[in-house]
Amino acid sequence: MEDIKNKYAMTVTACPNEDIAKKIAGLLLEKKLAACIQLFPINSFYSWKGEICNDNEIILFIKCRQEHYAAIEEIIIANHPYEVPEIIMMPVIGGFSKYLDWIDEVSGGE
Repeated sequence: MEDIKNKYAMTVTACPNEDIAKKIAGLLLEKKLAACIQLFPINSFYSWKGEICNDNEIILFIKCRQEHYAAIEEIIIANHPYEVPEIIMMPVIGGFSKYLDWIDEVSGGE
């Protein structure tokens, strides 16, 4: 397997509704910062400003190249209503080579 360290990632963010999630997904795809974005409805429990909260959200799994993280983060922050949106990048340490090649093909990689 080719060394993919520091090349691919999955960035995760959660949005308050489907409209915002679709807007962010569309912008990331238009700018070729991601190859694939999956949206899932979730129920989030979290602590915020001293209170326990429970909200329905849409989580985005953004398949991308690590080099695009800063631009992805910038787009999410600019289009997200939360004061502190969840934005987490998880490095990919392995994967099907043809899928990884496809990420490169559609998101401006090597």
